[in-house]
This record gives sequence, C-alpha cells and structure tokens, in this order.
Amino acid sequence: MAVSEDLLWDAEDKGTRIVPRLRRMAVIGGCLGLFGLVLWVDSDVRWALCAAAAYVLVEVAHWAWDRRRLVEARIVVGESGGLARLRLRHAGGRITEHDPHHVARVLIIHDNVHDSAKLRLRLRRKRLFFGRPGYSPVLTTWRETCPGAAVNDRNAWWGMPGIPD
Repeated sequence: MAVSEDLLWDAEDKGTRIVPRLRRMAVIGGCLGLFGLVLWVDSDVRWALCAAAAYVLVEVAHWAWDRRRLVEARIVVGESGGLARLRLRHAGGRITEHDPHHVARVLIIHDNVHDSAKLRLRLRRKRLFFGRPGYSPVLTTWRETCPGAAVNDRNAWWGMPGIPD
C-alpha cells in the first residue's frame, strides 16, 4: 500500500462555477420577465413565470449535484497508527476520508475526443462518487492503494468514432 501522499485523481476544473450560474439565472429570469410584461395585456403570462421558476429550480438542483462531485483524491498517511487513508475533496470544499480497503470499484472513463477522463468511485455499501473531468490517472497507483477494489478503465460510449477533425 502506498504510504506517502500520492495524488490519485485531479480534476481540471476545481471551482464551484457559481458566478456563471447566477449570471445565467439572472439573464433568463430577466428575459422571461420582460417577455411576460410585453405580453401581459394580450394573453395569460403565467406560463412565463412558471418557466422562470422551473429554470431556477433546475439550476439549483444542478448546483447541489455538481458541488458533491470529486475534484481531488489523495492517499495520505493517517495521524493515528500511521494507517493510510483515502482523502476525497469535493467541488463544494468538503473533505472526507475513507479506508482504502472499503473501496469496491474504481472506473476511469476515457473521453473519445478530448484528452480527459471521468472517475466513478464506489465504496462498499453502494456509496458512489463521481469525479469531474480530469487528466487520466495511472491505474497501477489505484491498484496499489486500494487492493480490494476492481480497478478498470474503458472508453466512453459517446463521442466521434475514429480520429476527430
């Protein structure tokens, strides 16, 4: 097992992307509000208000899901007993530590077009973590760190076949 602080997963984008999301929400809400005011006299504009509310709810749900995604995975030496721990950092800033022996599956999905990969990490008891797109890691490090895990990689099922233009 690796005992030094090794980087196992590193995402390209580690931010929460809240400013572009707020900007999008403001522009869409403003446009739907203006459109509703223009059509207020001639028709029923409740659909425009419902569409704006639905869009805001979808953006909030996506933000809540995206901030849970992994941006970094490291193996660190624990403070008590010197046992190695798997430290996962999420996009929202939360850091969790897990026993590497509790990792059941590691799947790296390589993108067909871009030079990036996605991480699927499953712990025992069916806890699943998704990683943001990042650089393709070395699978041997994952195999050494998590000896009981099924470590695999595959190509994505989408994208352009062959060599992209």
